[in-house]
Amino acid sequence: MLFGAYNHLAAPEFYSAMIPPFISESFANILSAIVEFVIGVALLISKYRKWGGLGFSGLMVAFMPLHVWDLFREEPAIGSTNAAIIRLFIQFVLIFLGWLVYKRNK
Repeated sequence: MLFGAYNHLAAPEFYSAMIPPFISESFANILSAIVEFVIGVALLISKYRKWGGLGFSGLMVAFMPLHVWDLFREEPAIGSTNAAIIRLFIQFVLIFLGWLVYKRNK
């Protein structure tokens, strides 16, 4: 999460293809960087780890429409349609892992 937060600011062009045209790229990158930084720090601090896990899971749910949108594009940003399908499956795994962190740190 912390690397992702840094990367949203250091190399925002990396995320350009995943950001729908109706959303400001700079806004999306700054907001994602802030949210990912907060979640990343929460995951590192045992007192806040459960909330970090829940936040991570929630963020992955929030990103889900972007991955579905990408899957149905003529040329998915992630590469091929098969890669987009795999990425969508990985998204479900990440949601589950965030939920596990939350449940195990109650």
